[in-house]
Amino acid sequence: MSIPSHEDEHLPAILGGRPMFPDGPPDWPGPMPEVAAAISEAWADGSWGRYDGPNVAHLESDLARRCCCRVLTCVSGTLAVQLALQAIGVASQDRVVLAAYDYEGNFLAVHALGAIPLLVDVTPDLSIHLGQLEEACRRRPRAIIVSHLHGSLQPMASIREIADRWSVAIVEDAAQATGATVQGRPAGGWGDVGVLSFGGSKLLSAGRGGALLTPRDDLEAKLRVLLRRGGQRWAALSELQAAALRPQLDRLSRRHCQRAAAVAALDSLLAGVPGVRRIRSPVEGSPAFYKVGFRIQPDEFGLQRDSFVRAMQAEGISIDAGFRALPIGRSPRRFEALGTWSEAEGMHRHLAVLHHPILLRGDEAAERIAHAWRRVYANRDRLGQM
Repeated sequence: MSIPSHEDEHLPAILGGRPMFPDGPPDWPGPMPEVAAAISEAWADGSWGRYDGPNVAHLESDLARRCCCRVLTCVSGTLAVQLALQAIGVASQDRVVLAAYDYEGNFLAVHALGAIPLLVDVTPDLSIHLGQLEEACRRRPRAIIVSHLHGSLQPMASIREIADRWSVAIVEDAAQATGATVQGRPAGGWGDVGVLSFGGSKLLSAGRGGALLTPRDDLEAKLRVLLRRGGQRWAALSELQAAALRPQLDRLSRRHCQRAAAVAALDSLLAGVPGVRRIRSPVEGSPAFYKVGFRIQPDEFGLQRDSFVRAMQAEGISIDAGFRALPIGRSPRRFEALGTWSEAEGMHRHLAVLHHPILLRGDEAAERIAHAWRRVYANRDRLGQM
């Protein structure tokens, strides 16, 4: 996988050069012999078709050991957020604090319960603005949703201290941070309820699926009630999905190390490129790098984020714009705001996110990404005219 060396080496693919990754982004989750073996075993012993077989129970036990919490699986991380809010007691007209830059599904989960999103700004490292969070708690919200996003980790110890002082529950969304550690605890383990996701693009993938984590006996009991109808879990992870997830969990730590090494290589290779700032965690921990966030400053980089993203995608690199900020394009009647959301709006306009599968391809892949990045920068004037 050497870097192309010919006459169009310095020409971006979008301008006619040879793509850095001619075959496009790597498939995910891709072939895994261990997963195939686990699925075959579930087929052979008949557990794949049971309501309550051994695979889900073993997966929940494995996750509980790693996360130091009680664990219940379900059909999706998005549903898990809504169930977490219900278990906490969020009801119609209650306020729920969210960062103005967050996953849209969390905003919609609040609305699904008839509650009111109370939006606060983020900081340049994507952590929730602690000063605004403190002020928001004066409005007596029922809960706070905090999400670890784009390779950054939330300052959970400070958030926990504020929440405890105001008797506000925390839902910790670790859908992008499965297996990460945050200030000495597993991601998801700081919240009254934590949430993981096993969606098709996630670090642990079963196509769909999620998990609820809690250190509290009372919330575990409420979640069990919410998850059951007629004596069975109505929103359950299947035995076949659980069988596919367990071998992936075994290799998760090793893959985290590979991704972290690739990100460190990118940091070094992109040093000196103007207008590029990787989103970094403000606190001690080990990020999971499901997506790696880069803020592209057009006045320094010389190219708007969307033009940059199109050029990098033409190189066969899976990189996209970040989330839409939650207030953008929505009626002010659908939320309450605390102050301005200038940082969240900046993320909305300037953030690009690199998807994780390429990070498992080692240093040479990092070199190719950086080479593509530099030749896009070198041709920024031509690209800006397209």
